[in-house]
Amino acid sequence: MLTRRKFLANGGILAAAALITPSCAFAIDKKAVGLQLYSLRDEISKNVAGVLAQVAKAGFGEVETYGFSKRDQFWGLSPKEFKALLDKNGLKTPSGHYGLGSYLADGNTDELKEAIKAAKTLGAKYITAPWIDEALRKSADDYKVIAKRLNDAGKLCAQEGVKLAYHNHDFEFQSFGNTTGYDILLKETDKSLVDFEMDLYWVVRSGNDPIRLFKEHSGRFTMWHVKDMDKANPELNTTVGTGSIDFKAIFAEAKLSGMKHFFIEHENNYVPSAIGTLTASCTYIKKNLL
Repeated sequence: MLTRRKFLANGGILAAAALITPSCAFAIDKKAVGLQLYSLRDEISKNVAGVLAQVAKAGFGEVETYGFSKRDQFWGLSPKEFKALLDKNGLKTPSGHYGLGSYLADGNTDELKEAIKAAKTLGAKYITAPWIDEALRKSADDYKVIAKRLNDAGKLCAQEGVKLAYHNHDFEFQSFGNTTGYDILLKETDKSLVDFEMDLYWVVRSGNDPIRLFKEHSGRFTMWHVKDMDKANPELNTTVGTGSIDFKAIFAEAKLSGMKHFFIEHENNYVPSAIGTLTASCTYIKKNLL
């Protein structure tokens, strides 16, 4: 017979177990593992429908787009046509990387408005700025200008029901006195307007600790890029779980980060093939991290 004392004791055990369980285990659906489509850039430009079918078969439930332009759209497909292909394969796209170079340079909102229209057609939550041209990031003051532009873009996005995010590489960690470009972006952008998509590989490669950043700016990193670093050559990616990045420790802090979506990404070193590498990474994450 289960007495009240035993029930409470068992409840205490369960509560304790919950405290040591990775926080993301209750928040991320295994069906929602994402892929940044840039990982298949050579393939998707030739056969969009075929690549999306492969992505779904590999176990992904979400994708992040890249490369949209007013002229070329999504590899020759309109946002509406591309959305139909996503739906056909049971895929969602919560975020897209949109080239906002001219906007960040001079504040012209034309490309931003086109990006917003495309994202809304796809049903995306985020418009993510993936890059800052080198000429725009020479000093701390330059980063302050970028932060202001991101805030202004965030206001425009919010008016249209989407959210702006910023994706890092390693150059943002260049020091300017006692600060860095990344510190400036985090401190000078409005939390209610601008989220961050942390590329875990680039943070680690730059010599920084993702978990430290989670602690210093909790809740800001609502998206991640997950790609592993080859143990022998840090310039190379490798199948997630076989490299030098401690993803178990990082995923255990998903709640602190604020992570809502993550996207596996590989930029090089595909073994035995691009889709083979990505499938293996997806499988590892589902079995070991979620």
